[in-house]
Amino acid sequence: MDSTRLAGVWLIGTLLLGQGSAFAQVDEADFFDELPVVLSASRLSQPVSDAPTAVSVIDQEMIRASGFRDIPELLRLVPGFSVAYTEDNTWTAGYHGLADAYSRRFQVLVDGRSIYSPHYGAVYWTDLPLSIDDIERIEVVRGPNAAIYGANAFVAVINIITKAAAQVPGAFVSMQAGEQDMRGITVRQGGGSGDLRYRLTASAQQRDRFERDVVGKLDPEGPLSDDNGRYFEASRTYFVNGRVDRQITRDSDLMLQFGLSRGDWKGGSRTAAPGSVLEPIDQDSRALYLQLAYHKVESERREWRLQAYHSQNRFDADAAGDVGVNVVVDQYLTQSRSNIELQVTEQWTPTLRAVWGGEVRQESVKSPQGYNSDRTLRGELARSFANLEWRATGRLLVQGGAMLEHHYFTGTDVSPRVAANFTLAPGHVLRLGISQAYRSPTFFEQEGNQVIVLDDGTVGDVVTVPSPRLAPERILSREIGYVGYWRPARLEFDLRVFRDKIGNFIGQQKSDFFSGDAIRVNEFRYENIGQAWSQGGEFQLRWKPVRRLDVHAHFARVFTTADTRRENYTVDIPLSTPRSSWGVLATYRFDNGWETSGGVWGTDAVKWLTEGDTTRRYTRVDARLAKRWKWQGREVEAALVGQNLGDDYEEFRDTNRFSRRVYGSLALAW
Repeated sequence: MDSTRLAGVWLIGTLLLGQGSAFAQVDEADFFDELPVVLSASRLSQPVSDAPTAVSVIDQEMIRASGFRDIPELLRLVPGFSVAYTEDNTWTAGYHGLADAYSRRFQVLVDGRSIYSPHYGAVYWTDLPLSIDDIERIEVVRGPNAAIYGANAFVAVINIITKAAAQVPGAFVSMQAGEQDMRGITVRQGGGSGDLRYRLTASAQQRDRFERDVVGKLDPEGPLSDDNGRYFEASRTYFVNGRVDRQITRDSDLMLQFGLSRGDWKGGSRTAAPGSVLEPIDQDSRALYLQLAYHKVESERREWRLQAYHSQNRFDADAAGDVGVNVVVDQYLTQSRSNIELQVTEQWTPTLRAVWGGEVRQESVKSPQGYNSDRTLRGELARSFANLEWRATGRLLVQGGAMLEHHYFTGTDVSPRVAANFTLAPGHVLRLGISQAYRSPTFFEQEGNQVIVLDDGTVGDVVTVPSPRLAPERILSREIGYVGYWRPARLEFDLRVFRDKIGNFIGQQKSDFFSGDAIRVNEFRYENIGQAWSQGGEFQLRWKPVRRLDVHAHFARVFTTADTRRENYTVDIPLSTPRSSWGVLATYRFDNGWETSGGVWGTDAVKWLTEGDTTRRYTRVDARLAKRWKWQGREVEAALVGQNLGDDYEEFRDTNRFSRRVYGSLALAW
């Protein structure tokens, strides 16, 4: 039975289980009474129907039901997102295409702390000292939001909100084991009393990503690509994090967080080509962060929050196997970010409120191999922002805001946004919005200079040269949205239609360069190569017809075109957007603590930019069966999860073959 038919059988079975006695027991109190409240769209607490742009909320129930144990996979629950594991223990994601190995067009936050890399712009998900069991919810702003979060909030914002210490009192243990050498254990202790609460989490995770023996593409008539060959990826990651919440006075509180992680990551041996010397086979990773936030409520009309944090990532690696020459490779990389931010929220009148503030940040990178230098590169940026919300009439809500930002590479830019939400009828809101955002180049895009040095000190090859002064990418986004809640049908619905224009697109290009009297052949650098257009529509819904059944579904249809000076990008950018993508996640809760859930995810073919390949269309089916009960005063949950129960599919590279796998989990809380 193919995966599509399997998906249909599972969903029909789940819906049929919801008939009968469960329908007869419907009570209005069993259903949500209002739309979710979000914080990320405007920095103001508001229902999604009042948000100035589309927002998806991934809550704890969705996280449990999905069976996902790696945080980036949760983005499969959001319309328009493409998710893939790349290589070297790195994940990538794209929203409406334009995705390469680094996911550098998102702003990703954990409790307000930015976690994208200043080096590549990547998000090091595997190195993140955060347990999926500690996540309260994830808010995904679908669309540019630089007016609120600045550069890198280019096409979307992913805001991960963790559980407060008071939410997790007592002890908790979670264990997983399964195929592909999947192993995991998480231990958490929460405690304190009165005005002081804490939680402390420690975790060890092991993954083997793909099949070890790959002899050809999923297409039996096609050979392996010459630039591929990494057949095995494995990681062991250990981390500890903690949070302390202190209520200082009745109207002020303090939050302290810290985290440390260590990774031992391996990429299997392969037939190495000269350029692959820069692709490590063993990586040693370290990460740490410290975050402090003070919150003060001055009055019913004014409150403010002052936050500071420091984070650091370090990688060291062994180079690839024998490449036919003796080379010196120093794969050491360290990067850091120090940040201080003030946010003030004010309610000026019953119909007018605002949030404003500022931020100062320093980022640094050191990579002898990446920049052909032992020096540390540093840059400072400063931002100020303001966002206004005005309830003009009972039906009309108007919002406007802007971010003024000075970046160390690109100078000063302004990112504005205006939106209007009109209530057609109670529970039904139409939204119109227009916004502009920028993405500043990363250190590697601007300054990258990869040089392969032979052991006698001579230069063997120059792979990447620094770029001329790059202009920031810019996007102008227009959208029409609709948010509705049909109480008789117990259905939430969110529709977004958009048109985006992207200018100054930054692409990596291989060219011949003059150096003195010689021509250096086939070196890479980054350039502003042209523009792209993306338009389409997407929807998401949540349907809860009975107390026991919960269904989430989404669909996106997107069309992308490009006009660049480089023919390969003109062709590849449109192909980087899957024409259609969709997903369904359904959960049914039986009596006596039993629960079943299943997900079906589908996407059209994708051409991953730069290091990636064209991966074929696929449908993936996951299923989960769980049981909850009490044992000797402990809350216990056991679950069996099957992932990709249909055919194998490819991720990012044609040799990254994701096959069926099953794992079991056991969690105890007391």
